[in-house]
Amino acid sequence: MQKNNVNRSVWLTILAIIMVVAPFTISGYKVDFLTMLMVNVILAVSFRLITTTGGWSLAHVPMMGAGAYATALISGKLGIPFWFSMPLAGLAAGLTGLAISYPLVRTKDFSFFVASFAAGEAIRLCWIRFKVPFGGHRGLGVPIPELIPGVPALDFAEAIPYYFLTLVVTIICLSLMYRLDNSRIGDSMKAVQSQEALAKSVGINADGYKMLAFFIGSFFAGIAGVLLAHRLWAIEPHQFGFTTTLYLLVWVVFGGSHTFAGPIIGVVVLTILGEVLQPLADWVPMVYGIIIILTLIFLPDGLESLPSRLGSSAGKIWKIRISFGD
Repeated sequence: MQKNNVNRSVWLTILAIIMVVAPFTISGYKVDFLTMLMVNVILAVSFRLITTTGGWSLAHVPMMGAGAYATALISGKLGIPFWFSMPLAGLAAGLTGLAISYPLVRTKDFSFFVASFAAGEAIRLCWIRFKVPFGGHRGLGVPIPELIPGVPALDFAEAIPYYFLTLVVTIICLSLMYRLDNSRIGDSMKAVQSQEALAKSVGINADGYKMLAFFIGSFFAGIAGVLLAHRLWAIEPHQFGFTTTLYLLVWVVFGGSHTFAGPIIGVVVLTILGEVLQPLADWVPMVYGIIIILTLIFLPDGLESLPSRLGSSAGKIWKIRISFGD
């Protein structure tokens, strides 16, 4: 155990050094690419938090949109500084997720899938229908964050300063979600997923934990929406449509949802793959489709299960060799 902790610390240190040095050695476009990658990591990990209670919600990307629209209204319309609008927008997304979770937790399996999609679309259609205050199809403009309101300092309109802002927020969000995942609350959520009836029999409030997962997952999705909105400087309803939801599902299915690192692996690998395939952009959906089919057939638990699979295969080969040797 101690050796694993040391190895983990070494790898995290190396990763931190790379993330700090990287923006000074690459182009502005690639810095923005890494910024959006971190936003998607927060989104995917927060989605995985909801899946730990057994529900794969199709309303998670609209929760990201709720955070984006909330910060556009709070910071853009009301003039509240970014450092206050970000947690407030996350809270608005969390409360939105909590509101829709009340009816959703009373559905199961495919009904939950369809109901969550309907709830997410209802929210998105509100942004389209009501030009006041949501701007309709055109959406809303979003101001550039300021380190200290009214005091010229770091220019977050530039790629590198915003990259480091996103990096700090991402580290904080992932740290909080990791601690939650390994806490008693996280264990209770996983118990609801694995054996809901048994969890209820020992006094665990299954519906309560599902709603809590929705609230927390939506909160962090809202934070991802805030980071996205303030980098793009504008938001529109179509940014949070079903296409983005499909990409989210692909990331989590490919990476796996049983461990904290699974969705991160899925986001990083597939996002880099999509960037490499930019010259063949029309073929990317087909490539993603093939990857998902192969994953479901050969790695149903996602890429996170590959080391154990390889270890198991190596063990079987070793046993075969021993038996032939005998």
